[in-house]
Amino acid sequence: MNKVLSKVWLAPTVAKIEIEAPLTARKRLAGQFVILRVTETGERIPITIAGSDPERGSITLVVQQVGATTRDLCALEPGDFVRDLAGPLGKPTHIDKWGRVVCVAGGVGAAVVLPIAEAIHKAGNDLDVILGARSEDLIVLEDELRAVCSRFWLTTDDGSRGEHGLVTLPL
Repeated sequence: MNKVLSKVWLAPTVAKIEIEAPLTARKRLAGQFVILRVTETGERIPITIAGSDPERGSITLVVQQVGATTRDLCALEPGDFVRDLAGPLGKPTHIDKWGRVVCVAGGVGAAVVLPIAEAIHKAGNDLDVILGARSEDLIVLEDELRAVCSRFWLTTDDGSRGEHGLVTLPL
């Protein structure tokens, strides 16, 4: 069982959850995921590893409530436990020194893009990030993505923040 260390709500239905998982934290690479089960009788679901802290022995997951299992996961509080967690799984994203790179993320997809953007930045690339959401209250991981890029654009479908339109507009 893996202990929940912290939980922060990023949007009305999106939580950032830090979970104790020392081996996963040390081994994970950008683009990998875990499969977890919240309760003994619950379903197994894949979730992208949005970040890790090898020294603390933790991984960070960004979870949007869309069904019973993600609601159960988001209902956990620090000190609670995830029943089963397997990972890191999946083929890591190939990262190289390419020069100029653009990463585009929409909504909770920012959780998938963040570790890849961090690795692209760390490899010495000139990184542009375009982040979009349906509305201002659904923007997640903006500060984290801004921290790893040279140029940043924000769009909202309804124009409540950033440029009015889809992420394809600045692209």
